[in-house]
Amino acid sequence: MNTLLSWCRPTALLFSLALVCACSPVKTSTPDPGDEVRPATDAAQALHRSLWSLTGEALLFGHQDSLAYGVNWFADDFRSDVHDTTGAFPAVYGWELGDLELGHEENLDGVNFERMQAWIRAGFQQGSVITLSWHMTNPVSGENAWVARPTVHEIIPGGKYHERLKTYLDSFASFVRELTFIDDAGQRQLIPMIFRPWHEHNGDWFWWGKGHTSESDYIALWRFTVDYLHDEHGLTNLLYAYSPDRSRIELDHFERDYLHGYPGDDYVDILGLDNYWDLGHPSNNTPAQQQLTALVQSLDALGRIAEQRQKLTALTEGGQDTLSDAHFFTERFLPGFLATDNTRRMVYALVWRNANREKEGRDHFYAPYPGHPADADFVKFYQHPFTRFNDGLPALYQ
Repeated sequence: MNTLLSWCRPTALLFSLALVCACSPVKTSTPDPGDEVRPATDAAQALHRSLWSLTGEALLFGHQDSLAYGVNWFADDFRSDVHDTTGAFPAVYGWELGDLELGHEENLDGVNFERMQAWIRAGFQQGSVITLSWHMTNPVSGENAWVARPTVHEIIPGGKYHERLKTYLDSFASFVRELTFIDDAGQRQLIPMIFRPWHEHNGDWFWWGKGHTSESDYIALWRFTVDYLHDEHGLTNLLYAYSPDRSRIELDHFERDYLHGYPGDDYVDILGLDNYWDLGHPSNNTPAQQQLTALVQSLDALGRIAEQRQKLTALTEGGQDTLSDAHFFTERFLPGFLATDNTRRMVYALVWRNANREKEGRDHFYAPYPGHPADADFVKFYQHPFTRFNDGLPALYQ
């Protein structure tokens, strides 16, 4: 079935990119989205077209849980650390559904699901893009997503616990069906959203990951998820993002490693990549200059695959925890997207959440807050002509 769908800072750090960036503007070729995604709601079709029109022209900035809490606040009315720092809200909002399947009132990070729905509606009404991730509890063992056991074969069609998987997916469908709006014709539609299930499957840290499940079983899990939500629940408002993790991909064999477990073009709308590894991950001891070169290589290879398959593409998750580099956004992040025609195909980049320091007792954040050493650099990133926050978006759903 078909799913639904310049500037180069003159620093020594970027000098190594001269051959690919050349410190000059680079423009991609005009993308061809091919056939309309179908069947889909009108708004989902519009979002798909709009993201195609922005491909190569802009990078939409996204932030996980941005309206729910920040480093020094929790659940304030329509607030975001991103807005506190730049005066603008994100162009993409990410939300996490872990523990929804258990009937809990809050997700695994303490976000109330009813309030999450309200924030999703607000973000959509604001004109931004909504993305959903799900660290699902293991339907077989009842353990969290990070307790890795070989159980996928028991939840795919024919497996002993297949009905429990369906029950979990039913909870997702119920959550999504409550997220509606009235269109210009007076008709009620489902809010379009990007759903990123079973992410980072090429790593071994989740129970659906490589080493705990065969490639064929993973593909069966993905395809069943899409078919069940579409055919049984009629969720024609979802775009599906496929997102392996960069740390488990050899750059010399990027396409081979990236496509491990790929469910097929009919089941994917967005080719994504989760990449913390090349952005200052604490386990990556290579110099920052070398990491930037690797970031460009990974995004360039992904963009090439996306062009070949005529798919949208994005950095679906990433960033640098606590932003120890005060010039992270202008010297390590944005240059990776500006480097080549293929890297500029990334239509959005979502950094992870800003944990509330008081509630969680730690520093864990990926966007600056006022007073952080990286806040001025983040404002420069916001002001760059290639980046888009909410206040720079065209009408995405028309």
